[in-house]
Amino acid sequence: MKYLIAGLGNVGKTYEKTRHNAGFEILDAFARVSNVVFATKRYGDLAEAKYRGKTFILLKPSTCMNLSGNAVAYWLQAENIPQERLLVVLDDLALPAGTVRIRGKGSNGGHNGLKHIDQILGNSNYARLRFGIGNDFPQGYQVDYVLAKWSKAEYESLIPDFETAVEAIKSFALAGTERTMNIYNTKSKPEDK
Repeated sequence: MKYLIAGLGNVGKTYEKTRHNAGFEILDAFARVSNVVFATKRYGDLAEAKYRGKTFILLKPSTCMNLSGNAVAYWLQAENIPQERLLVVLDDLALPAGTVRIRGKGSNGGHNGLKHIDQILGNSNYARLRFGIGNDFPQGYQVDYVLAKWSKAEYESLIPDFETAVEAIKSFALAGTERTMNIYNTKSKPEDK
């Protein structure tokens, strides 16, 4: 059984290790533990990982964040994966840094990547894993904050959280959305991270 795991981010050196690229970071962590590498394909970089009888198509769209729906829709169709086996991985300002939250569907919360996926798929009935990036910025500086790079110390402190997100992705496929929500949504992060 195949699952499409779409990690959202922006392509290029400029955006590496920025808060807005948390989706890419989590998929990179998944690829590392699975010993697979990404290859550049249409609309993005793809890797295929297998775990306990499940196949994970890892997608890092190259369409830029605001056009993520093009890549997601294309690879759902190309891999013949139904929407209920799609999981979108993205950053979330509303959660403390390093927090993992799974939802079976929901609003885009102002996230441009999700907005475009909703628009292209025609609905918001797909699972998403939100990864907290915190919101420690002055009013009016949201864009600067999300596009800024994590400090070395911040990034290193988040590595275990990226790994937790990878385990949550595996759980999504193996145990289903509800059970995964019960396991991972109850784990809280300290506010001082």
